[in-house]
Amino acid sequence: MNSIDKIDRNFEVKTIIEDTLNFFSSLDTPFRIHGLISTPKGFARMPEETAMAVNEGVAMLFRNTAGGRLRFRTNSPKVAIRAKMDSIGKMPHFALSGSAGFDLYEGSIYRGTFIPPFDIEDGYESMIVLSGIKERDLTVHFPLYSNVISLEIGLCEGATLSPSPDYGRKLPVVYYGSSITQGGCASRPGNCYENIISRNLDCDHINLGFSGSARGEDVIADYIANLPMSVFVYDYDHNAPSVEHLRNTHRPMFRRIREKNPLLPIVMVSRPQPNPTAEELQRRDIIRSTYEEASAAGDRNVYFIDGSAMLGQFGGDSGTVDSCHPNDLGFMCMAKSIGEVVERILNRSTPL
Repeated sequence: MNSIDKIDRNFEVKTIIEDTLNFFSSLDTPFRIHGLISTPKGFARMPEETAMAVNEGVAMLFRNTAGGRLRFRTNSPKVAIRAKMDSIGKMPHFALSGSAGFDLYEGSIYRGTFIPPFDIEDGYESMIVLSGIKERDLTVHFPLYSNVISLEIGLCEGATLSPSPDYGRKLPVVYYGSSITQGGCASRPGNCYENIISRNLDCDHINLGFSGSARGEDVIADYIANLPMSVFVYDYDHNAPSVEHLRNTHRPMFRRIREKNPLLPIVMVSRPQPNPTAEELQRRDIIRSTYEEASAAGDRNVYFIDGSAMLGQFGGDSGTVDSCHPNDLGFMCMAKSIGEVVERILNRSTPL
């Protein structure tokens, strides 16, 4: 039997079939990397020594490039990538285009996905053809659950290449949480909720979601407390091993970050579960109690979002792939709920 791409060409994965492109390292000027740092082993979301001190899961996942973005301006009618990768996220309920693909946006408009081949092992090449020659501000979203050692961008010979404009809000919004925060299971990187919010509000961000490994330890709290940021959003309920663990860590994490950042807006989110169990409601109330205590003490820079109401807006049971991880509809619901709060915070603040 023929493969589906032989029957329906819309399923064909487009690889580079020409040698007329010039390739440039994403680390060189004028490219701008956001949400990631460059290390001798490739891109990462935090320094290795910090990740190793948190827990085994974070030590394994900190090089997953969730939230990473590459921005630049060009008039090239074709844009290609050449990625080297040493870990590929492959899961039965997670599209490979999300876990290992790269997305291309022109401003806030989706222009296509650099889709990896099904048998990807250590990287791939891919190309997207745009319409005509004109100056475009482009953003490439990195994979959510894979490690990228290096990324090169291919442009047509003679094409212009210059820096993209700065984000309207330069200080990033920092997100900390579970596999959902990391982006599981968006069909492509641009559809995880933080990337949606970033495009909608023209704000930089850092994704510190660690699948199964966000437990509110003091080490990660202290690392986050020292990051420059405009807003902090945290949601690690799913990864707290027990109700008692959440109770014993949620308020202390808030206090450690608040002590270092007395005026920082902090948003507390409970898990996005449209049909919460009794235990999940108990967990939600623990998170809300951290907010209520701070608010009662006069803190006017705290916010609480009830995750049990998020997917109910228009996603409900259709908003997840497995009753836990959001699909694209679920992430849209999360982006709407969390984005509205972040937008309100940023609009009331002095431009950052």
